[in-house]
Amino acid sequence: MMSCFADRLRAARIVPVIRHSDPDIALRGCHLLAESGIAALEITTTVNGAPELIAGLRRRFPAICVGAGTVLTAEQADAALNAGAEFIVSPCWSDSAAAKAIDAGIPYLPGAMTPGEVHHHWHAGATAVKVFPADAAGGPEFIRALRPVFPDIALMPTGGIGPESAQAYLDAGAICIGMGGNLLPARELESGDTGGARRQIRAVLDRLNHSGG
Repeated sequence: MMSCFADRLRAARIVPVIRHSDPDIALRGCHLLAESGIAALEITTTVNGAPELIAGLRRRFPAICVGAGTVLTAEQADAALNAGAEFIVSPCWSDSAAAKAIDAGIPYLPGAMTPGEVHHHWHAGATAVKVFPADAAGGPEFIRALRPVFPDIALMPTGGIGPESAQAYLDAGAICIGMGGNLLPARELESGDTGGARRQIRAVLDRLNHSGG
């Protein structure tokens, strides 16, 4: 199962990280992303009603891999798993969240910023390691430096990644990338400009697809 999940991340290439406090904005953004062909979504616990949003997305878009992010407690992990989250992400290692995910057989992706943390998380049971915040950790060159040392560890950099740097992370050896605000056009969605939001999402995805082609 875990190797299949890694294959899904590799095929997805990009995981939008949804972190808007207004659940309606988050929901509309997710629907636009789904229409644009996104293969995975991460809904953070900072979204009001995150478990309900996860459950609704699982029902509406069964082909999309939907997970929960910013999971730091056993209670948050339980709520996400009960909602049907297919993976659990934390900004750092969380013993309680890790135990819940691993016991349930669900992929766990904890955040790391140093080689020591990457090594610890992988050997403690992580399915992939979220390098976070990726830009502050050293950007694509940090990922490139980690690859020869940890050739078997799946790395998902997240944090400060924009359309202009996304492909560089993939070229450096990331299994996929996490991207937040650039793939949730909050300003357009808040003003009701659905067309503008759709165009912004499409522009980001087109840039990534073209640079990777």
